[in-house]
Amino acid sequence: MTELLAPAGNMEALKAAISNGCDAVYLGMQKFGARAYSSNFDLESLKEALTYAHLRNVKIYVTMNTIVFENEVEEMKEQINKLNEIGVEGIIVQDLAAFDYVVRNFLDMQAHCSTQMGIDDLDGTLLLKELGAKRVVLSREVEIEKVKEIKRVAKIPLEIFVHGALCVSYSGNCLMSGLIGYRSGNRGRCVGSCRKEYELIDKTTNISLGKSYILSTKELNTIDYINDLKEIDSLKIEGRMKEPAYVANVVSKYRMALDNKITEEDKDSLSKTFNRTFTKGYLFHENAKDITNILRPNNYGYEIGRIGKSVKGMYEIKLTRTLNQNDIIRISHNNEDVNLTAVKLYDKEGNLINKADDVCFIKIKEKISNGDLVYITKNYLFYKELELAKEKEFKRFNLDIKVYAYSDSKLIIDAEGLGFHYIYESEETLDEAISNPTTKEQLTKQLSRLNDTIFELNHVDFDEYNAFIPAKLLNTARRDIVQGLYDLKLNSQKKRTKLSDKKEKISFDPKKPYFTATVTTKEQYDACVSCGIKEIYFEKIIRRNQNDYKEKEGQLLLGGYGGIYHYRKTNPFVTDYSLNVVNSTSCYELYRLGAKRVTLSYELNKSQITGLINAYYKENDGYPALEMIVYGKAPLMYTKYCPMKKLNQCSICKIKSYELKDEHGTFPMISHDDCSTTILNGKTLNLLDELQSIKGIEAFRLNFTIESKNQVVETINTALSKLNGSMNKSSFNQETDTRGHFNKEIL
Repeated sequence: MTELLAPAGNMEALKAAISNGCDAVYLGMQKFGARAYSSNFDLESLKEALTYAHLRNVKIYVTMNTIVFENEVEEMKEQINKLNEIGVEGIIVQDLAAFDYVVRNFLDMQAHCSTQMGIDDLDGTLLLKELGAKRVVLSREVEIEKVKEIKRVAKIPLEIFVHGALCVSYSGNCLMSGLIGYRSGNRGRCVGSCRKEYELIDKTTNISLGKSYILSTKELNTIDYINDLKEIDSLKIEGRMKEPAYVANVVSKYRMALDNKITEEDKDSLSKTFNRTFTKGYLFHENAKDITNILRPNNYGYEIGRIGKSVKGMYEIKLTRTLNQNDIIRISHNNEDVNLTAVKLYDKEGNLINKADDVCFIKIKEKISNGDLVYITKNYLFYKELELAKEKEFKRFNLDIKVYAYSDSKLIIDAEGLGFHYIYESEETLDEAISNPTTKEQLTKQLSRLNDTIFELNHVDFDEYNAFIPAKLLNTARRDIVQGLYDLKLNSQKKRTKLSDKKEKISFDPKKPYFTATVTTKEQYDACVSCGIKEIYFEKIIRRNQNDYKEKEGQLLLGGYGGIYHYRKTNPFVTDYSLNVVNSTSCYELYRLGAKRVTLSYELNKSQITGLINAYYKENDGYPALEMIVYGKAPLMYTKYCPMKKLNQCSICKIKSYELKDEHGTFPMISHDDCSTTILNGKTLNLLDELQSIKGIEAFRLNFTIESKNQVVETINTALSKLNGSMNKSSFNQETDTRGHFNKEIL
């Protein structure tokens, strides 16, 4: 059975999802979930949600897929303990500390690897399976054939996104919101930097290629490919920030599709709740240039007609689809929107009407023009239908009963439902019927009043033995049976814990700090060599989500879990920033896998680094081996999408350079040979002045991207002088440099 997995940002959305046929729901709590701006659940409302879901055989997975700072680890553990106590089926995690805690301490509650972990290949899947994952949520960029191959070989349940909002970046590999505005996507607080308008600049000629929403993706919609999708274990709908009506609509359509009951009209209804226009996604080989809608970043609606003539202060709408009174419409005029509610519709004679199919007239104050397109962004009647469907029972469960009713004996009913048996026994004894013994028909009528429950009466076994059963007693029995079966179901959830094995301690001897360097070009590599840098990452970098594994010699810089799995037995390696390491447990787990050093996340500040080192020392009686990036333009985003291709500038990137520009600054772009793109911070991270104050770091890394050979040499000489204390003059330029999060905690 393919699991249909629905989002819920609140209790109303959860009920909408279950009422429309989902098999499982994922939701977040107030902390550690990657949607901090959703309403989310506290412990009490989560208990209510679990009761509602479990009675209907629907599973609950809780998202704890943010990175976890050292001072939050104990709180994270406490939350996971409580989730196990109340019977949550699975925890969706990104951070290795959360992953490790679930795997090591619980027998029934599963660890699911969030898409934030960046697993997009067989190697990464096999590694997480080996470490104890019970499910892997693959990156949205993985194509369906590869998904099937991973499932076939890895033999672990896989989950994929099938509908809803798309990140333009590989999830978990986007630092744009955090490094620009201190609100991190890895902390669930993404501000949606990709939904902003940017200007694309040709840096070679300094010519603008225009402003647009160049990074704003369309909505994923794979309903046409449901037969392919049925082979996958879990189909995930994105939308914990969405309203319950959206959840109800999308869940119901995918339920119909999975059950082979969907029509083209049903599919069309997916556009009647929020959409940014649709794409089949990388999952089904969408052309990378068609993954975005650069015209608008918000709800597109669906087209219903055009503006016609203007008559007596009213505008004609020539309709191709029905417009109803109270629908919210959007009129696109000169690339700007006129939004209004159609409170009053008129026919050709000026009479008020409730709906129109061909033509109608409306009063509009704003200036619009003949031919302007008209869209519905909220279909009033459709939303009313969705409201009615939000708390219905998607299916009812059979209740089978055997009734034993003898005069001068207690009423006994053996009930079976939800896979459990419950025996009801009355307190009072039954009387012999003087003239009208209770019949099977009467008994069935009384016991079938189950509308406010999840049951429907199925089989009734009752031999009439001349007893009289009062209707009041049957009502009491019915209520007792229902509650009894409910309790048996809810108390059946296994919540076993286990004693975790004692960890072997791993520590490293402190070394005198030295520099490493990441370079992009051979010219930069040669400059680093000439300046005496011993460890230079150039052709021995295996980037996260850019993992073409080829045989390599010597030490590697590994950015993803797949790279670790592939090379751990053949090459010494250092892990890169893209593993988002922010706590001592994550360091330990990577050392256990063979890492020589661990590069810390860009999203740590000075005090958090100290806290991580102290916690590691306390746990392991020794120091961690750490690397820290202290200079360079930080990679804000890595994406499979190419903005140049979108604007028909394909291949020109090989002879020109480009950057994005907004009201705050510019963002250089690096176009890779595989047409993927890295977007850099316009400002340069510069912590060279701070080197003397940073303790416990073995290797300070200089990250060179677009610098010239002379700039590389100058930077290295400055860095060496700063490290040995021979240079007192500040190297920090207020206009061009940033200290990132070094002195400020990210949200």
